[in-house]
Amino acid sequence: MSLALIRTRALAGLGAPEVTVEVHLANGLPAFSLVGLPDTEVREARDRVRAAIVTSQFEFPQRRITVNLAPADLPKEGGRFDLPIALGILVASGQVEAAALARHEFVGELSLDGSLRPVRGALSMALANARAGRALVLPAVNADEAALATGAEILPAASLLAVCAHLNGHSKLEPHPAPQVAGATDADADLADVKGQLQARRALEVAAAGQHSLLMFGPPGTGKSMLARRLPGLLPPMDDAEALESAAIQSVEGGFDASRWRRRAYRAPHHSASAPALVGGGSTPRPGEISLAHHGVLFLDELPEFNRRVLEALREPLETGVVTVSRARQRAEFPARFQLVAAMNPCPCGHAGNPRGQCRCTPDQVARYRGRLSGPLLDRMDITIEVPLLDHAELVAQPAGEASGTVRERVGRAWAIQRERQGVPNSQLATGRVDALCAPDSAGQGLLDQAVRRLNLSARGYHRILKVARTIADLAGAERVGASHLAEAIQYRRGLDAR
Repeated sequence: MSLALIRTRALAGLGAPEVTVEVHLANGLPAFSLVGLPDTEVREARDRVRAAIVTSQFEFPQRRITVNLAPADLPKEGGRFDLPIALGILVASGQVEAAALARHEFVGELSLDGSLRPVRGALSMALANARAGRALVLPAVNADEAALATGAEILPAASLLAVCAHLNGHSKLEPHPAPQVAGATDADADLADVKGQLQARRALEVAAAGQHSLLMFGPPGTGKSMLARRLPGLLPPMDDAEALESAAIQSVEGGFDASRWRRRAYRAPHHSASAPALVGGGSTPRPGEISLAHHGVLFLDELPEFNRRVLEALREPLETGVVTVSRARQRAEFPARFQLVAAMNPCPCGHAGNPRGQCRCTPDQVARYRGRLSGPLLDRMDITIEVPLLDHAELVAQPAGEASGTVRERVGRAWAIQRERQGVPNSQLATGRVDALCAPDSAGQGLLDQAVRRLNLSARGYHRILKVARTIADLAGAERVGASHLAEAIQYRRGLDAR
């Protein structure tokens, strides 16, 4: 047999389209041609495959070898095509049986000694493979990740030789069971560690209960980063659909750890991050930090230090929950339903408003510093809270606060109320439903009208106050949004303007 067809998978965004590796052996001078829109990593497979076949004690055919990766118009990248290319050559040269090929798909990068290295996107490929109804042969390192796909038959292998023995019927590969993972929260990030800062703790709880965006400002060392790190621990565990979405994105990026199944992502990129790093990009589109934080928390520390163009790129994903990355050769859409938490100093030196009088910044310097954040971006921050500097003696005397588990129970009850009432968190309420579901009583409406006039609120700001007030009412178990709920929500909206 001089022709072999092997099925495998490519990656396109979060999808894993099927690719057929066609290998043909012909007479003539020895040559190895690889076609089908391969990138540099795929073209380099020729040398890896040759060495792996020889070191696995097979014969590399001294004939004209043509490998086609179909469909030809789909870009191919990565080392995942090494294993199917090697198998195609061995099947076409008659060294491996072809009878079982139709029931399998193969992915894996080959080492020069024939062992299999892990690949990116194993979970996405397993999900697509399960829908196709075939078994997926892949490196053993990726087995736990791929086995999370419901209905997928995962056959882990350590080497090219083990895969060939399976196809020839000598030693069958055993299906890999789904891993048993607890999905516990991080024990080293408990809210009880935060002393004092009662108002900031309350704001963090409200943000968690409604999945609202949060901006904290205050002098250095007051606990802003510490509070942000504890937000994922206040959020209830993800359900199966959310966990699969989050894990698939992590898998495509190559950083998924099966032991973190159901744990909400926490991403904290440095302020030097570029726009493609934050929102996604590259010649072959890859997910950015906002997608890696899907169903989790994105923390931007030192917010004004980020490039303004980078921050402006967040505005659309904050509203839509998705980001579309378009390139000349490819277009990909990634989910980006993240909870934004940001922190900043009140001025360049960080000590504006300090009662000890340490700030030496002029009003113009403070205005320029805060002016790095655009009005449209600040308008999308549901909650803005000051985290003040506390006296050391007062801080030491403070008792330990509530643990994350206690707050998480209250947040979970608020989430249950929102799911039953509208099916989505309060922060994601569509504009047309805000007036119906968040309408305040008469006293609350009067207070809100005053706030609109005095704070010069936009229509977006008006609706966001109503959403936050609805969350505060849910935490209190109130049927209707009242004046006290609105008063707290309005206080969170004043933010930097109050200083």
